[in-house]
Amino acid sequence: MQHEITQAIPLLDEQGELTQPGWARRLLPVYDRSRVRGGPLRLKERDCYLVMNRQCALALTISDNRYMGMDSISLIDLWEGWQVTRSPMRLMPLGGTGLPQSSLRGSCARAGRGYGLLFQHEGEGRTLHAHMDRFRDGQALDAQILLTQEPEESIVMCTPFEKPGQFYFNQKINCMRAQGKVTLGDREYVFDPEDSFAVLDWGRGVWTCRGTWYWGSASGMVDGVPFGFNIGYGFGDTSAATENALFYGGKLHKLSQVTFHIPRKNGREHYLAPWTFDSDDRRFRMKFRPILDRAACPSAGVVRSGQHQVFGSFTGTAVLDDGTAVRLKELLGCAEKVDDRW
Repeated sequence: MQHEITQAIPLLDEQGELTQPGWARRLLPVYDRSRVRGGPLRLKERDCYLVMNRQCALALTISDNRYMGMDSISLIDLWEGWQVTRSPMRLMPLGGTGLPQSSLRGSCARAGRGYGLLFQHEGEGRTLHAHMDRFRDGQALDAQILLTQEPEESIVMCTPFEKPGQFYFNQKINCMRAQGKVTLGDREYVFDPEDSFAVLDWGRGVWTCRGTWYWGSASGMVDGVPFGFNIGYGFGDTSAATENALFYGGKLHKLSQVTFHIPRKNGREHYLAPWTFDSDDRRFRMKFRPILDRAACPSAGVVRSGQHQVFGSFTGTAVLDDGTAVRLKELLGCAEKVDDRW
């Protein structure tokens, strides 16, 4: 039985421990940075957006890990089969990045040599701005995206770790409509809200130095209804709740455990071969056809990250809480495996 948080509560008690491990449909737990324990350099905060349509994807991140900050821009061309990721790092931001304590409001901006990022949340919409000189083949990248029609429900996770004071507070908001464009030199990528969707991965927490996790996400239209899902595991103690959920018409439908089956070749993961997914409650069965592997291994000193974020299409069946079967055919999304030391 997974514990659902159904009313507003403080996220942390005076000792920096989660008041209620579990999940919620809205941002009911209230994050107070002053209650975080576990050492001044252990708190990590990040806002990550992924915007997609059938032609391309744009990933933007602002993060502050106290001893290291990272600002990242990725452009993925799904038609031509290439991707570029640039991730400038900052030494010892110590919380000065200014990420808001709530995903419900606030703005954040970062700028460095030859680049800038701005995330704003005002009223009913979110705006994303990005610029980077010499992003690809000497050409500059510029992006202006408006996100609207945020669904009523999302998946919110309050996940503990084994050590006192360690936790992960995370919200994934799927199925936001995206409108805007990305320019790269004289090339233009257009996001139309009719077929372009975004997900926000919003996280705050104190967690272990090393970890391996799996995550998958997709958003789109199925038979004229906005549909998406969030799946994943491997990060923290999920005995109180998993992050697995379906989103149909703005409402959340909770799943149990989901397993990623990544094919192997010569003793290693073969990320560009077809994957499969299934859940122990038999409500999620998917095949995944990879298109492109956004492999990235940024490092700085003792910090290492090995990421394989694979973009492709999902085909299969997802069952809602009332037993309705939603059948997907080539719904675009991504699935990843990440090994981090930070």
